[in-house]
Amino acid sequence: MKSFLKYLLATVIGVFIVNIFMLIICMVMFISSVSLISFAGSKSVTVTDNSILKLSFSDPIPDRASDNPLENLNIMSLSMNKQTGLNKILKYIEQAGKDDRIKGIYLDLTEIKSNFGALATIDEIRDALLKFKESGKFIYSYSNLGYDQKSYYLATVADSIFVNPETPLLLTGMSANVSFYKDLLKKIGVEPEVIRVGKFKSAVEPFLQDHMSDANREQVQTYLNSLWGNIIKGISENRDIPVEKITRLTNEFQVYPAGEFVKEGFFDGTLYEYEMLRKLNAACGIPDSTQLSMITLDKYQRAVLPTINLGKDKIAVIYAQGDIGFQQSATSIGPELAQTIHKAREDKNIKAIVLRVNSPGGSALTSDIIWKEVQLAAQEKPLIASMGNVAASGGYYISCAADTIVADPTTLTGSIGIFGLLFSGEKLIKDKLGINSDVVKTNDHSDFGGGYPLPIPISDRPMTAYERNVMQNYINRGYDTFLDRVSQGRHMTKEEVNEIAQGRVWTGEDALKIGLVDVLGGLNDAIQIAAAKAGLTEYQITELPTERNPLEDILSNLTETVKAKIVKEELGDFYDI
Repeated sequence: MKSFLKYLLATVIGVFIVNIFMLIICMVMFISSVSLISFAGSKSVTVTDNSILKLSFSDPIPDRASDNPLENLNIMSLSMNKQTGLNKILKYIEQAGKDDRIKGIYLDLTEIKSNFGALATIDEIRDALLKFKESGKFIYSYSNLGYDQKSYYLATVADSIFVNPETPLLLTGMSANVSFYKDLLKKIGVEPEVIRVGKFKSAVEPFLQDHMSDANREQVQTYLNSLWGNIIKGISENRDIPVEKITRLTNEFQVYPAGEFVKEGFFDGTLYEYEMLRKLNAACGIPDSTQLSMITLDKYQRAVLPTINLGKDKIAVIYAQGDIGFQQSATSIGPELAQTIHKAREDKNIKAIVLRVNSPGGSALTSDIIWKEVQLAAQEKPLIASMGNVAASGGYYISCAADTIVADPTTLTGSIGIFGLLFSGEKLIKDKLGINSDVVKTNDHSDFGGGYPLPIPISDRPMTAYERNVMQNYINRGYDTFLDRVSQGRHMTKEEVNEIAQGRVWTGEDALKIGLVDVLGGLNDAIQIAAAKAGLTEYQITELPTERNPLEDILSNLTETVKAKIVKEELGDFYDI
């Protein structure tokens, strides 16, 4: 019997080891396959003379795209859905201006996608294209399916804008539509429990009211006016069309044919796509019978470019994009970002830091952890905050200790305020679903927050008046800390900060006027300011955080899964608690 058990145990262990071994082999083969797919799409590209760089922005534009092939893999088609980050777009537009093989740029624009609205992203691309034009090369823009307002705004940077004859331009202005759930929650027996500071902190309003508060309507109207004003100002300046005419056409809301917009100066002509290609041939000085050499941005990134030795001094660009929470990834911000800033502070070769923020906020705790490292780094070397489409609430929190804050005119920032949101569903759980709860506790408030008998975050009891008061005091202290952080960083009194805080959202243009930002500009402007403050004329750009390779990600996730399984087995029924 002992021999049988011994051999049985040996067999079980052997099977287990073989399965683990096979799993590792499968993972390695899978990663190798993904890497081969990635490599197949990343072969070097030869750029011929008289080439045109073609730019289109139909995919989302993060500030920095992940190079991890697993994140970009479409499992169904086994193809790569590789996005291009704004950092690469700006870099290669600048490179194209210096590249003698590139004759000009062709903007193929229909729709522009990006995180958090895209207006600041568009402004940064526009600025890069304006600088490209200083090289004396041409920019033509065309849309076969028609321009939306954002893509037309970008197109106005071109020397000439063309469009399909049957595609009108619809100018409508900007609006914000907010849905309210107060009556729905009441019908299903759910009560929102909100603790907040700041009359403009409006994220919780949809659960409390059935319409916008006067304060929220005021702030939304103000920043919409600023955003739209920036768009029509850019159109007016680049197309030499009076602002009054743009406003009149917008208010009239007429679907004019494209020919009418040619007469009004919005377009330079109407063409079908084959005619547009002929025009590009002519711009390159080649006959229609000769095939046009057009290279996309994706391919141009893989072209062999001259290597330039810029010395050992570095400027670190640290990307903080996505919601602020408790886990770091390519699309979210976690406490690990503080470690990245800490390492950049201690790296003697890094002479300055640019913190690129594109975040609507999130965890106040994580924001404060990152803020402290920003403050410490700013005491040792130049640290510039560069704000993207949005740097609000926690996004502003982590920026406010920087030496200099650079924002685009259309950046949405501020929102200096804090709120907490819970849902109690006593009526839903007990009266409508017939679920009764009972509790045993060791102390008066051991059951704070109630129980969660449903697989959704709705508790079975509301907070008591005492508990609500405790939480309100906690939120108040958090708001006071937020004011203190901004006060220190912006060299203002807490009273002055409170006047422009209250959770109010500002555009970068308005934030400059009230002292929340220092300079209007984009990422490249922030890098130039960092270089000047560090006294650098030659330097390399190093982008952080460093991405982990795919195998590290898989093994890390596998480790966490095993840990969770062990804990679950040990705790049994108490695991969820």
